[in-house]
Amino acid sequence: MIVSVSRRTDIPAFYADWFFRRLEEGYALVRHPWNPRRVSRVSLTPDAVDGFVFWTKNPLPMLGRLSRLEPYAYYVHFTLNAYGRDVETGVPSKRDVLIPAFRTLAERAGRERVIWRYDPIFLSARYTVEYHLRYFEKLATLLAPCAETCVISFLDRYRNTERNMAPLGLSPFPPSLQASLAGRLAEIARACGLRMEACAEEADLSSLGVGSARCVDAERLGRLRKRPLSVPRDRRQRAACGCAESVDIGAYGSCAHGCRYCYASARRGALPGGEERDVASPLLVGHLKKDDVVTERASASREDRQGFLPGCGVSS
Repeated sequence: MIVSVSRRTDIPAFYADWFFRRLEEGYALVRHPWNPRRVSRVSLTPDAVDGFVFWTKNPLPMLGRLSRLEPYAYYVHFTLNAYGRDVETGVPSKRDVLIPAFRTLAERAGRERVIWRYDPIFLSARYTVEYHLRYFEKLATLLAPCAETCVISFLDRYRNTERNMAPLGLSPFPPSLQASLAGRLAEIARACGLRMEACAEEADLSSLGVGSARCVDAERLGRLRKRPLSVPRDRRQRAACGCAESVDIGAYGSCAHGCRYCYASARRGALPGGEERDVASPLLVGHLKKDDVVTERASASREDRQGFLPGCGVSS
């Protein structure tokens, strides 16, 4: 199986010690997000995991331990935007912390394992089209030597994001303007040697040089493994999402970045139910309770044993 680490929270930034402890012990427990008494036991051994997909705004806490990922295929979605503290309230300095961290990650893991995310994109009195174009070009120039792909998306307006974004005074952002901006960003990316893709956008932007992203990408993991994977599309995601099936080991409401646009975030520093972090717990947040029902998550590999990729040796 492919393991997502995590769409629900920033495990590399805030739970790296917990994650590497889970690798040592070979499993993690994950509460069902809508039925918290249901708990899955997810194997994290190399024979059970076809690959890890990390999602982060700050990988620094895990950079010194990347060697412990050598038995696994993996890659990292690194979100690095041009927004200020009025939007990303708890994110470290881009110039002093995150851009150097991006470079270090690429040096240690390889640029094929680092995907730059510039998302979600929205407009306001401060964050205008011209603002995005100016600062995207600055970031693209700095990050292009460290990545092959840039993924963009536009803000999805959920109930909690509407509430959290209200103080920013969002400007209208019709599909025609989104497409125009995407095309101009793609031109900048292309000039810097970056391929651009859009995440879960219903509009076809291919004529503008913007491909469709597969953020959980079985093909990419297959290349990194040098052996292909046969994984179906994840039908639990939105219709425009191209992601492969995966198991997420995160927990909603446990990220401390405090980004106003985040659908998964609680207030800065908060944890669900007032629970505490415990690196020794197999659960990301809190502990197993007496009335929890734990089931083993099926973990058969999706490796295509009939095929192989160049350089991997034999096909069986």
